Amino acid sequence: MSFVFPRPRGGALAPALALALWLLFSIGLRPLALPDEGRYAGVALEMLHGDALQPTLDGLPFFHKPPLLYWLDLLPLRLLGANGFAARCGPALLGWLLGMALFLHLRRRHGEAVARTGLLVLATSPLFFIGAQYVNHDVGVAACITAALLATLRAVEDPRRVALRWLMLGWLFCGLGVLAKGLIGIVLPAAVIGPWLLAQGRWRQVLGLLHPAALLVFAAVTLPWMAAMQLRHPAFFDYFIVEQHFRRFTGTNFNNRMPFWFFVVVLPLLMLPWTLWLAPALRRLRPVDPQTAFYAWWIVVIVGFFSLPESKLVGYVMPALAPTAALLALALQQRSRATTRAGWIAAAFCVAIVGVFAWKSPGSHRELARALAAGRAAGDRVVFVDDYFYDVPFYADLAAPVIVVSAWDDPDIARHDNWRKELADAARFTSDQGRSTLWTWDRVADLDCAPGRVWLLAPADQVARLAALPGLKSLRSERGVELLVAPGRACGAPS
Repeated sequence: MSFVFPRPRGGALAPALALALWLLFSIGLRPLALPDEGRYAGVALEMLHGDALQPTLDGLPFFHKPPLLYWLDLLPLRLLGANGFAARCGPALLGWLLGMALFLHLRRRHGEAVARTGLLVLATSPLFFIGAQYVNHDVGVAACITAALLATLRAVEDPRRVALRWLMLGWLFCGLGVLAKGLIGIVLPAAVIGPWLLAQGRWRQVLGLLHPAALLVFAAVTLPWMAAMQLRHPAFFDYFIVEQHFRRFTGTNFNNRMPFWFFVVVLPLLMLPWTLWLAPALRRLRPVDPQTAFYAWWIVVIVGFFSLPESKLVGYVMPALAPTAALLALALQQRSRATTRAGWIAAAFCVAIVGVFAWKSPGSHRELARALAAGRAAGDRVVFVDDYFYDVPFYADLAAPVIVVSAWDDPDIARHDNWRKELADAARFTSDQGRSTLWTWDRVADLDCAPGRVWLLAPADQVARLAALPGLKSLRSERGVELLVAPGRACGAPS
């Protein structure tokens, strides 16, 4: 038996190129959005400057999410420098994977016309277009789940057997899905494909999905990084697996609380104008055939799963994009004129969204970071006051951790899902490093104990608390944040 995976036919080259250009042309137009893009781009940059195996935030082990996104960004950041285009290359690549996996599947199952329509629907849906140029982990797990499910679907195409090479490819993408965003990379594909097969009485194929060779592929992808982190930090398993998956899924103290029906509204809303054809797509399910039932069940699993926890973010529902686009493409296959018109409208809407974000730059500290980078010299100390300005280390290309002054002795930190909890959680894994970067307010007078100058970023309403620093002056203010500088002094000398 040959285990060489098939190559795409030549007919896929033009759509592949068009999708790549569509995703890349606008990824550098706007500053990093906060907090997500600043946080995750900053983690990738820290790994570039330091340990490429262990994610860190301000020098502290950061295990909120696994490393696939950061690894994909390492090469672009090294080649292109610390900028928005380089940071978004990883998400764009994963978005491209999602789109091409859908295109190749639709072309084989439903023909070239449906495949091109499905790719158009997907690519010009605002949720996909923005998600594929947004530095966080949602598009990565969506791409891996999509590729895993479509490969596994190909593996069970013949009800009498399981095609091992496609099954191995499916498990490979499940493994990458785990490295993209955790256990949902395997849980969600299993929840889609397993019940769909059982509903058709194909239980032997369900057992066949557990072929030892395929499981070995999954283990080879996922276990090395997890084992390495567990060996370094004995508390890794409890934090990464138990807390960030099970406790977080069932917890109630996280941000973004939304009603149960949130994703039922968000998914069609963020796929406009295409979802105007959703009703015809749903009518195609009567009578139900196994293929359209598969797409529908896939959507139900994703929307249902992420509707259960109270905390909901828009990007969570991205794994449902591909099956929704498939159903819409089937509904539109006889409406070429309507498809062309909707495509132009959708594309213009996507570009307009990016343009608005580029114009408004909500919350960005890019100009403050550039001013810091221009003035800072080797040996100068950088301090954040009562906030973590996620994009500043990225845009200023800071190779060393900054000091963060806040109420780190507050016992309620663990109860609030915010930047303080992220850094406090990270400090659990390395107490010495935590003490050197996380300073309580009573240490403010010692901030200028440095051979060079001290650069501080502080909310305007916190500047008065820095009065103990002699010679402190404000250089720039933007969006309620001030960039200040104070001369350093010899440690132990009087102020």
